[in-house]
Amino acid sequence: MHENLVILAGGASSRMKKEAVLDNLSPEEIAQANERSKGLIGVGSSGRPLMDYLLWNAKKAGYKNIYIIIGEQGNLFKEFYGNEMKNNNFHGLNISFAVQYIPEGRIKPFGTADALFQAVEQYPELNSQFYSVCNSDNLYSAEALRALRETESPNAFISYDRDAMDFPLERISRFAIAKLDANNQLLDILEKPTEEDLEQYKDAEGKIRVSMNAFKFNGKTLYVHLKNCPVHPERDEKELPTVLLNSVKENPNTTIGIPFSEHVPDLTAKEDIADVKTYLAKYYPDLNWNSKN
Repeated sequence: MHENLVILAGGASSRMKKEAVLDNLSPEEIAQANERSKGLIGVGSSGRPLMDYLLWNAKKAGYKNIYIIIGEQGNLFKEFYGNEMKNNNFHGLNISFAVQYIPEGRIKPFGTADALFQAVEQYPELNSQFYSVCNSDNLYSAEALRALRETESPNAFISYDRDAMDFPLERISRFAIAKLDANNQLLDILEKPTEEDLEQYKDAEGKIRVSMNAFKFNGKTLYVHLKNCPVHPERDEKELPTVLLNSVKENPNTTIGIPFSEHVPDLTAKEDIADVKTYLAKYYPDLNWNSKN
């Protein structure tokens, strides 16, 4: 088992910043959505950010060392989770920050694979260890995060049952789907699947499986694929699923899809804020950092 969790929080949040006319958000919530990184939007009790709840679940899952990848303008994270770049103590979690710098000639960050590559360059100890990676704007359960810690597979991802996701069908249909063999080893990831593709990609249980960017990696074998990740031809970004598939091609049967059937709250756009607030009020009514985990 490992104790390292890397949280991706350096993205541009462009979909969250799009204009939206909503009568269920306050002016303050709209302002936060336009100005803050998604994981810092105050959706919880007393206006605490979504990241609090992710860190809560990470601590319950047994993680000790948290590396938050922030953008060049990400200083607000330090106001919540520690003023120093390294080794801040947040309720028993050791929190450090890595910065995803935007390359010269670009306006936006260069994608999730670039974010992770910059992080392991800043914290090279990760390249000789195992670590998990997840998004800052998704609330993964403690059980899912614990499964990543406890799996004996060198690499892994949480393989979610698509039908258990509580999202509109149109949104779910855009999710990339994973192809697994009979032993749940990853074979392929398909973007923009058609109805015909879905039948071919069902797993041994007859389920369509999707990734929500919750991974476990072997830092030693992943590094070369992070460093050499090609740019996605359509999105012009370097992306973690590409890195994962390149690793699988070179090291077959080293990446298991851990099956889970549960919803993963997500803050992608302003329309998600009210839903996430309702979810937190129902399932996390009293977030008490001082209670025993």
